[in-house]
Amino acid sequence: MILLALVLFAFISAPLVGWVGGRSSPFMAMIPFLVFASLCTLLPQIAAGDVVLEPHRWIPSLGIESAFRLDGLSLTFALLISGIGSAVFLYASAYLRGENRLPRFYVVLTLFMASMLGAVLADDLVLLVVFWELTSLTSFLLIGYSPEDAASRRSAQQGFLVTFAGGLIMLAGVILLGSVAGTFSITEILGRSEMIAAHPLVPAIIVLLAAGAFAKSAQAPLHSWLAHAMVAPTPVSAYLHSATMVKLGIYLLARFDLIFSDHTLWIALLTGFGAMTMLTGSVLAMRETDLKRVLAYSTIVSLGTLTMLIGIPGMLAAIAMVAFLIVHALYKACLFLVAGIIDHETGTRNSSALGGLRHFMPVTATVALLGGLSMAGLPPFIGFAAKELVYETGLAISAGWVLVVVALIANIAMVVVAGVVAIRCFAG
Repeated sequence: MILLALVLFAFISAPLVGWVGGRSSPFMAMIPFLVFASLCTLLPQIAAGDVVLEPHRWIPSLGIESAFRLDGLSLTFALLISGIGSAVFLYASAYLRGENRLPRFYVVLTLFMASMLGAVLADDLVLLVVFWELTSLTSFLLIGYSPEDAASRRSAQQGFLVTFAGGLIMLAGVILLGSVAGTFSITEILGRSEMIAAHPLVPAIIVLLAAGAFAKSAQAPLHSWLAHAMVAPTPVSAYLHSATMVKLGIYLLARFDLIFSDHTLWIALLTGFGAMTMLTGSVLAMRETDLKRVLAYSTIVSLGTLTMLIGIPGMLAAIAMVAFLIVHALYKACLFLVAGIIDHETGTRNSSALGGLRHFMPVTATVALLGGLSMAGLPPFIGFAAKELVYETGLAISAGWVLVVVALIANIAMVVVAGVVAIRCFAG
């Protein structure tokens, strides 16, 4: 019952967090931290290869259960959601102190965290779709934090329309997949992968599921909503748009890669759109001067990299994907929070108007340098190891030099972005 209890605890805690959040108390971070600590207790069991399954009756007449599943993949995402959530809640208690909308903000942010946990822990496709759309709704409210601002309203509407429409398309794929498999249980579907992969409806299922995931994870040409969402407060950008919500599409693709990994259409869609997204984000990132938009476009590059790695068959690609997933979430959340501090203290995010901040913000400058070096992929930082795995994956496959060239171009852009955030602002 622990998985159900954790999800319910996150949802039920929202009113309490709203009440405490009105006082801008750092104790709000205890809610996600308790979830994180509880999940850590399950690490030895999952590391040993076990899978925790919790079936609960929901709509038995339709074969739909309120079931939850914890394995290595879902635990990785759940730890990122709760762990980075703890840091973001703590950061927001100081960053947004004195704001009038704090109770509402923290309630919605907690509901978002709960929805994300439910999505990655769900073992029923219909339940997954419910949580999926809840993340779209809560992100709409968070992006539109300042409804009196026209740009905030437009950005919230754009993000909601793209992700919600993607969810509806994904729902069609879920219905088809459930009908082909004869069940909506993800565990049972994974156990029938060979039968499903041979079904004539598989191409339609692949296209529908991929379209939903691409919309959520800002794959080109559906990427523009992510940059526009940077009008949201920095804690929202750091939590939703670098580390968690945009990774939900990556989770979906990784979850069903076991079934479709040998299908030519699956490989072509993921590697093709992933590479295109990497190049698109690289070009757009190097044209920007707004710190948060620069980081947003670099996030698009990273999301394209993750999609491409999922599309490449083999264990090496899977290891590279997980390593890069964790590393990106850590350094990108860090750099978003740095950008928020710069904006908070100077009143601007325009990198061309900033310089020499190391004299006034030495601690922030040090953190930005460390995060930037990891993002650039320089040793001995963990970002170096993750990016080396990406290159090794490309070189290990036939015609992989094309993907290596794309990855190299993308990493050049990442070095430039790291320089803009960590060097131009603090030493320029």
